[in-house]
Amino acid sequence: MKHMKYLALLLLVFGMQFVSAQTYAFIDSDYILENVPEYAEAKERLDKMAERWTKEIEDRYATIKSLKSNYDREEVLLPKEEREKRKTEIAKLEQEAIDLQTQHFGSNGDYFQKRQELIKPIQDRVFTAMKKVAKREGYAFVFDKANQSNLLYAEKEFDISDEVLEEMGITK
Repeated sequence: MKHMKYLALLLLVFGMQFVSAQTYAFIDSDYILENVPEYAEAKERLDKMAERWTKEIEDRYATIKSLKSNYDREEVLLPKEEREKRKTEIAKLEQEAIDLQTQHFGSNGDYFQKRQELIKPIQDRVFTAMKKVAKREGYAFVFDKANQSNLLYAEKEFDISDEVLEEMGITK
């Protein structure tokens, strides 16, 4: 039993040395991206596209709402065939609006694809630069404090965001 206590103590001491030997840093990817000129341009293009598509979809829904309102007011006066025709037309327009919304903003829609085309290459550059800095400086772990991270506290001295920007050739 005495040997087990020593073994446990020995493992604890070596384990603590291993943990303390690990070096770590963090980045703030939001801060980095804000300082990458191409990111602002790409985000602006993407936002304008999303705004245009959103307006197009909202206009379609406004038209549908107007048609429904007219139908509700006139329903009792319309012959059965006309009621069915209008209901079918409204249902068709609703489905077209849903399809358009999915086409633009669905999980594989235009917005996602355009984001991949415009933003992902910039994020990849940030990641590559971060890896170079981490390897050069000997960091075993690099955390990102942006994007709903679980990083609750970090000393500013461990922030390598500016070094990543330098690695990317961006000076502040």
